[in-house]
Amino acid sequence: MLLLLFGGAAVLIAWFGSKMAGIADILADRTGLGEALIGSVLLGAGTSISGIVTSISTASGGAPELAVSNALGGIAAQTMFLALADIGYRKVNLEHAGASAVNLGQATMLIVLVTIPLLAFAAPPFAPFGIHPVTPIMIGAYLIALHNAHRIKLAPMWKPEKTAETRSEDDDQEHDPRSTLVLALSFAGLVAIVGSCGWVVGETGLALSERLGISQGVVGALGTAVVTSLPELVTTIAAVRAGALQLAIGGIIGGNMFDALFLAASDIAYRDGSIYHAISERSLFWLAIVIVMTAILLIGLLRREKQGPGGIGWESVLLLAIWLGGAGLQVSLG
Repeated sequence: MLLLLFGGAAVLIAWFGSKMAGIADILADRTGLGEALIGSVLLGAGTSISGIVTSISTASGGAPELAVSNALGGIAAQTMFLALADIGYRKVNLEHAGASAVNLGQATMLIVLVTIPLLAFAAPPFAPFGIHPVTPIMIGAYLIALHNAHRIKLAPMWKPEKTAETRSEDDDQEHDPRSTLVLALSFAGLVAIVGSCGWVVGETGLALSERLGISQGVVGALGTAVVTSLPELVTTIAAVRAGALQLAIGGIIGGNMFDALFLAASDIAYRDGSIYHAISERSLFWLAIVIVMTAILLIGLLRREKQGPGGIGWESVLLLAIWLGGAGLQVSLG
């Protein structure tokens, strides 16, 4: 029954999450905010709602390892999803065609966001009212990142070199007959459904960890994290197939930034002190994996290689190899 509930929630998350990319693409054109910004804020946060519900519910239930590994494992899995999308986009390397100054800025801030918890882990376990001081710092850094992304969109000081393979969001115009209000309400409804399924994933994942004798770190990083990240996979592939490449990349990077806030939310929900000091070396391993994978993605966005082995960029090959290697190592450790 637990496996059926876990699998059923995964299917619902993937199905309803897949509907978000089309609406986000239309809203990007309607609002004039652009695919990269809408992808990083609206689509990124919307598709991540199931993950944050999972982390908060497990943290409040006294399972800090599962809450943190769910957040970090989700970021790693979603970054790997870009490599899968690159494999599906046969024309040219995805990071070349979807070049965007906003995505560069967001990827840089993501590295900052995931490094802050590492500083907290190394600092004294000072947590007034059960909340570590770096938690509000992370929230503030996230808001600054969104402000910077908007400023970059309005007045970019860096622009990618235009090539024949570069895709611009102006190449595709929307003609959806639905009003902006209807689209916004539809998106909110999808977020509510996906978020409810995230709670089911968190509760069943915790129960399966206890029932099967599998560590919370493995269940979080490779179980609940992958399941709650399914909307990112589906929406990324859908955006790539629709030609909204900046939306696809922005949705992953923005979703990862929002996922970094899972740690802050989990620290607030965890009532036994600082959650950063209640985690194991397994979570630190995934924290390091996330930093390395994000740095490789950032290099790929800067280098903009046209074709690599098998038609994909070298950064995609490395992202797949690192994630598979990390997952294999964690499973072998039990």
